[in-house]
Amino acid sequence: MQLMCLADLEFDYINPYDSASRINKVVLPEFITAGVLCFLFLVTGHWVMSVFCVPYLYYVVRLYLGRQHLIDVTEIFNLLNWEKKQRLFKLGYIILLLFMCLFWEVADSGCKLNSIKDTMMCVLLLEIGKQGSVRTPLHLEFSCCKTFYGANKEHGRIAPLAEAEAEA
Repeated sequence: MQLMCLADLEFDYINPYDSASRINKVVLPEFITAGVLCFLFLVTGHWVMSVFCVPYLYYVVRLYLGRQHLIDVTEIFNLLNWEKKQRLFKLGYIILLLFMCLFWEVADSGCKLNSIKDTMMCVLLLEIGKQGSVRTPLHLEFSCCKTFYGANKEHGRIAPLAEAEAEA
């Protein structure tokens, strides 16, 4: 949303006051979410992920303590390119953290994957399987999916492995 507001401001679709107020509304919730996420990684024992969150958390705290976290309406045009680059970098960093979380979810489920293609396919199938609505024969081709189904059939989150094999 922040990037869209800045792009709209650049092309003069929105006035600076509206753009700054929309961006400033989501800055503090974004910072709080970053802190809570890092804390949850730390408390739950995901040490590597918490270490990857620390640089972003440090950056957020430094911005907040320096009172540079809000966009000034009068200076927004002078800092437009910098603000866009800054938010693109943050978006890329958060997307990287998301993919790392997905990868570790697959790794924690006991998967033995042979390639990147297997990893990405298994992540996709696990996410589809969590919703419980789609069953395909592809689920049975990956050892991690078999492990996931076998481990979670007692919890009622995924259809039992025998039913999935019978459909295939």
